Amino acid sequence: MASKSRFVVGSHVWVEDPDEAWMDGLVEEIKGDELVINCTSGKKVTANVSSTYPKDTESPRGGVEDMTRLAYLHEPGVLQNLKSRYSLNEIYTYTGNILIAVNPFQRLPHLYNNHMMGIYKGAEFGELSPHPFAIADRSYRLMINDRISQAILVSGESGAGKTESTKMLMQYLAFMGGKAQAEGRSVQQQILESNPVLEAFGNAKTVRNNNSSRFGKFVEIQFDQYGKISGAAIRTYLLERSRVCQVSDPERNYHCFYMLCAAPPEDCKKYKLGEAKSFHYLNQSNCIALDGMDDSKEYMETRRAMGIVGISSDEQDAIFRVVAAILHLGNVEFAEGSEADSSVPKDEKSQFHLKTAAELFMCDEKGLEESLCKRVMATRGESITKNLDPRAAALSRDALSRIVYSRLFDWLVTKINSSIGQDPDSKILIGVLDIYGFESFLTNRCLTVFEQFCINLTNEKLQQHFNQHVFKMEQEEYTKEEIDWSYIKFVDNQEILDLIEKKPGGIIALLDETCMLRNSTHETFAEKLYQKFKDNPHFSKPKFSRSDFTIHHYAGNVTYQTDLFLDKNIDYAVNEHQVLLNASKCAFVSSLFPPCEESTKATKFTSIGTSFKQQLQSLLETLSATEPHYIRCVKPNNVLKPAIFENSNVLQQLRCGGVLEAIRISCLGYPTRRTFCEFVNRFGIIQPKVLGKSHNEITATKMLLEKANLTGYQIGKTKVFLRAGQMAELDALRTEVLGHSAKKIQSKVRSFLARKKYIQLQLCATQLQAVCRGTIARRCYENLRREAASLKLQTFYRMHHDRKNYVDLCSASTTIQSGLRGMGARITLRFKRQTKAAVIIQSHCRCHLAHSRYVRMIKATITFQCAWRARLARRELRNLRMAAKETGALQAAKSKLEKEVEELTWRLQLEKRIRSDLEEAKTQEIKKLQLQLQETQLQLKDTKELLKKEQEVAKAASEKAALVPEIQTNTALVTDLTAENERLKTLVASFEAKLQETEQKFEDTEKVREELLNKATDAESKINELKSTMQSLQEKLTSTEAENHVLRQQAMKPRPDNMPLLNMHRKSNLANGSLHADDQTPHATPMEFGRRSLIERHSESVDALINCVVENVGFSEGKPVAAITIYKCLLHWRIFETDKTNVFDRLIQIFGSAMQKQENNAELAYWLSNSSSLLIILQKSLKPPGSSVTTPLKRTQTQTSFIGRMVFRASNITVDMDLVRQVEAKYPALLFKQQLTAFVEGLYGMIRDNVKKEISSVLSLVIQVTPSITDPQAPRNAKAGLMVDQGSYWKTIVNHLNDLLKILQENCVPTIFARKIFTQIFSFINAQLLNSLLVRRECCSFSNGEYVKQGLEELEAWCTQAKPEYAGSAWDELKHISQAVGFLVIFKKFRISCDEIITDLCPVLSVQQIYKICTQYWDDKYNTESVSEEVLDEMRKLMNVGSEKGTSDNTFLLDEEISMPLSLEEIASSMDAKEFQNVIPPQELLDNAAFQFLKS
Repeated sequence: MASKSRFVVGSHVWVEDPDEAWMDGLVEEIKGDELVINCTSGKKVTANVSSTYPKDTESPRGGVEDMTRLAYLHEPGVLQNLKSRYSLNEIYTYTGNILIAVNPFQRLPHLYNNHMMGIYKGAEFGELSPHPFAIADRSYRLMINDRISQAILVSGESGAGKTESTKMLMQYLAFMGGKAQAEGRSVQQQILESNPVLEAFGNAKTVRNNNSSRFGKFVEIQFDQYGKISGAAIRTYLLERSRVCQVSDPERNYHCFYMLCAAPPEDCKKYKLGEAKSFHYLNQSNCIALDGMDDSKEYMETRRAMGIVGISSDEQDAIFRVVAAILHLGNVEFAEGSEADSSVPKDEKSQFHLKTAAELFMCDEKGLEESLCKRVMATRGESITKNLDPRAAALSRDALSRIVYSRLFDWLVTKINSSIGQDPDSKILIGVLDIYGFESFLTNRCLTVFEQFCINLTNEKLQQHFNQHVFKMEQEEYTKEEIDWSYIKFVDNQEILDLIEKKPGGIIALLDETCMLRNSTHETFAEKLYQKFKDNPHFSKPKFSRSDFTIHHYAGNVTYQTDLFLDKNIDYAVNEHQVLLNASKCAFVSSLFPPCEESTKATKFTSIGTSFKQQLQSLLETLSATEPHYIRCVKPNNVLKPAIFENSNVLQQLRCGGVLEAIRISCLGYPTRRTFCEFVNRFGIIQPKVLGKSHNEITATKMLLEKANLTGYQIGKTKVFLRAGQMAELDALRTEVLGHSAKKIQSKVRSFLARKKYIQLQLCATQLQAVCRGTIARRCYENLRREAASLKLQTFYRMHHDRKNYVDLCSASTTIQSGLRGMGARITLRFKRQTKAAVIIQSHCRCHLAHSRYVRMIKATITFQCAWRARLARRELRNLRMAAKETGALQAAKSKLEKEVEELTWRLQLEKRIRSDLEEAKTQEIKKLQLQLQETQLQLKDTKELLKKEQEVAKAASEKAALVPEIQTNTALVTDLTAENERLKTLVASFEAKLQETEQKFEDTEKVREELLNKATDAESKINELKSTMQSLQEKLTSTEAENHVLRQQAMKPRPDNMPLLNMHRKSNLANGSLHADDQTPHATPMEFGRRSLIERHSESVDALINCVVENVGFSEGKPVAAITIYKCLLHWRIFETDKTNVFDRLIQIFGSAMQKQENNAELAYWLSNSSSLLIILQKSLKPPGSSVTTPLKRTQTQTSFIGRMVFRASNITVDMDLVRQVEAKYPALLFKQQLTAFVEGLYGMIRDNVKKEISSVLSLVIQVTPSITDPQAPRNAKAGLMVDQGSYWKTIVNHLNDLLKILQENCVPTIFARKIFTQIFSFINAQLLNSLLVRRECCSFSNGEYVKQGLEELEAWCTQAKPEYAGSAWDELKHISQAVGFLVIFKKFRISCDEIITDLCPVLSVQQIYKICTQYWDDKYNTESVSEEVLDEMRKLMNVGSEKGTSDNTFLLDEEISMPLSLEEIASSMDAKEFQNVIPPQELLDNAAFQFLKS
């Protein structure tokens, strides 16, 4: 009973509502025990204090991941938390170590991929977001560490997602304990693939679910001592056999029937099947096909899964033959026969289906008909055959179908178990129980009421087991905190279990007793129940029913109809059916019905209820021997659509799932528990003096509880435990204190605001006066400036106009002069060219005559030589044709590029031709315009001169007129002159306009010419680029062809290992220093002795080189000495041109031994520097045979054998002094280069992975949040101390980077490797940090964002300090986490729109990642809100649109790159060969006489 003092006016409460289950509201008035509540929905209700619960207004908007952390653990609090999380697509929630899974009714593949399993692998329980993988991982870890078997119980009503959750659990267990595949099928693969098989034959569509399991399943996965899956077993319970023959609308029969009807045509023809709606067992319901389910595809998938679990193709055919026979058997109808109460097949159609069923069963058709239409009654002395009427025959037909299908399903389970195999040596296992949930229908279906009774019995037993587990957890918590809990009483449901299964006297015992009595009916059974349990408080009889009864289960009252209880409890096979199918010619059908041990004419009664009770007891014994884990599946709505949360429906499922029962058990003790720090932070305001440093947390907690006058609480070691209702009383007291404080703050703030407003007004008036005076002064000054500026503008404009006219005249005169002079020079040049051409023609003619005579003389000689060379060329051509076939694809690409180049060349020529035509036209136009301009200028000049003359005449006339006033003026002449003057002015104006127009045309033409010229230049540059690209491709093609040819020939050539070195080149001539086989004698010649001594000296030189470079010989001029020395020696000894040598193998052994030191980055970096430098030189130097070698060799003879080259080297032949030169390499050298490339990749990966390993341990500490940080109201000083402690982690990361940079620099590793290593390391940091933010809600806080941002700033500073030469683009790899933490530390996120977040703030992040961060964000520093609900709705719409279009896979986690992102060409082009010139070899070798060539 709640205390009235829990609520005050203004308290937020939950009140019951018939439609929404619970509504939240505000208390407006208190009338004794009645509260007047104004609900948020607009209603105003009056409720009793006892039926009202307090609401936590400080709970996060997205709910809490573990509901034990709720301030108020009651029905509305649990329901609201699940609803809040479901609205954010968070479908999993913990209640302690119990997982509640709400079915999203949509695919969320990002939650169940291998990457997500890797994240949960080894993580502490509760550290990451709730997930079935966390439950599976916890059970696996407990099994491995404690060597105790585990069990995971998955329950829920039909459609809640039990089957999918079970699949996820088994998938994770296979991921953790899976072995490598052996002999085609692994144990874990068979376990996973057994699901589709059992679903096909045991699942069906119901009213509530399209894929409802109509049986219970317990999978035992056995593990060996190493934690690997070694065996498995599947146990099933209570298959719903009645569904085979009777299906209610709109449900479906078992999936396998519809799959078989949708099978390929050849299978349908073999089984004589048609459409599914043509069979009686399937067309009783109008639902034939399911949306989103392809029965034909499911049929093939089922057969594939059956093959994986060990069912052979013959057995599969037999299984589907039996399924088809059941369908045909259902279409057999009966009519009255000729005898009384007899029956026969109704018509030809029924006879056809009966015949087909007999053929499929491979039994006698007549015998099958008699077994359906007749029954043999066994008496003491004889057997009596009794005819069955049509109704009884139909019941016999259905009984046969049910028993056949039941036996078939049991055979499948047995076959799967035998195929998977069990490990007798296994001591530990993990069991996964997929069991049907508690069922309660408003109107029970008579067809399944007995099955519902058994299902509810199962849930009663499991609920008792669950209650004991919950009470045990409570005990462990109280014992851990060392508090007194002895007075807490545990009430379970044992009385209900005794009512059902107690023997004797239970419902099942009475049912068995009634079934064994002849002529008993369901009414007889009901009367026995009424008499036996009339005084039982958990049993009642409905008022308006004669045979129904009601049991008061833990989840509610359920009324059962007894109509079919007797029929469904009896389990026996008709003797005629048993004998008939046992005699089947099909071994599979015969094995389903083994011969009975007893008399064939007797039938022994077996109770299904008792059998089920025994199975259930065996299951509970197995569960009692294991450590249990629970997953409660919840269906949020009955329409099976996403984003719909029905409160009443979910609340009923929470009751049926026992979640509310667990809460009731928790409320019997101390439902509210808080750590001392949390409690003081929340309620310290009640007595502020406890917040001082003089009181520790325990003392402060006790003082606060005494202040609140509470009793019955308990003080533990780390937590305070409160009884039910005490949290509300504390909150009411806290609200009252906050109210008084708010009033004081408001009064102070109002006075402060009034004074602030007055001071602002006074300041504004003074500032306004100053602004007005300044504005007037500025306007006067501006007017003065405008007047001065206008005078200057006029002056400069007039000056510019006059100068422009002068410049135009000068330009015109200069142009005319240059044209005349150029014409004269061209005439002179043309004459000189003609004279020179005549002389040249004469000299060439005389040369041609002399050359013709010479050609005729050598023609005969060339013809003879060509014939001989052609013969040799044809022989070579045959060999080249074979190689040409393999390079056909590359030649085609080359031809294509050549065509493109030709086309572009043609286009360029066309462009040039068009350009030349345009230039000619432009030149002609310019000349024409220039001529017009000259004529215009001449006319203008003449006009000006004429005007000047007329003005002089007019002036003289006016002077004369002034001297002789008496002479009369000729007015007509003056008028004419005036008109002529106006005409000339007009003409001048028109000429000036034409001149300007001509100049404008000239400028436009010049612009067009420049544009065309630019286009032509661009086209020409593109052609040059294509030519260079084609040339490089052609070179690569030639090199690849030659290298492939050499490698292919070498691989095809037989090379015995015992071939002596002297016999490698028996076909070489004597000039090359080798002997023919025929010339060899048993006695060693002086030449052979010289060669043998030369080999020994060479071997000693190789040993000296190997012994030298195996040690760290350091660096010279910033380059590795060992690599340069190795190359110089190999080049000097011509090892690259040798067909067989062991020098390369010895060098490879050196690099291989270096890779064994995987943990020493310094050693790895040293050999990475040497191997990469040597690889760069070899890439630039080695050329396959047949390719062009650009560097000439300074010798006239070609030595092919190794001994011949060594002998030739002994003579004083000069050597090319260039370090890197192209050499025609043989097979061993090319193979050595490939092996060296692999070593470079391996060394690179080891260094990168070592640094990742060092950083990953620190990253887990960087992003790991301690309890003081996870609490939104943790003390500021505690957080600051944590920041200081964790700040050292970022310094550790920077130190690791500095150490790596120092190692790379000291070992002179090429900078291209350094840049790529740091780039991949930063990409790893980016992925780890972002994934941690996305999967851990406590990390998405404001303070954590500030902390990570500070760390990223340190990394950015390191990148700047390391310089781009080594850091490269490493900082760009952190763009995901940079934008994420940048969003976390933004104030007032609720004001930001969705477009601003996606396009401006976080353009790199996907919508899924942004949505995840927004829903998980919580401000632990300023207590601000996340983005608005409208923004979240827009993001959800974007994700839904992306899912519909297929552009979004709902994946939000980042993957890291693990390969070496470098090609051989990039490595080779990163350094110049000239950089290796000045490297000084080791002094040890320089002192050796055999290595004097290194000094050159």
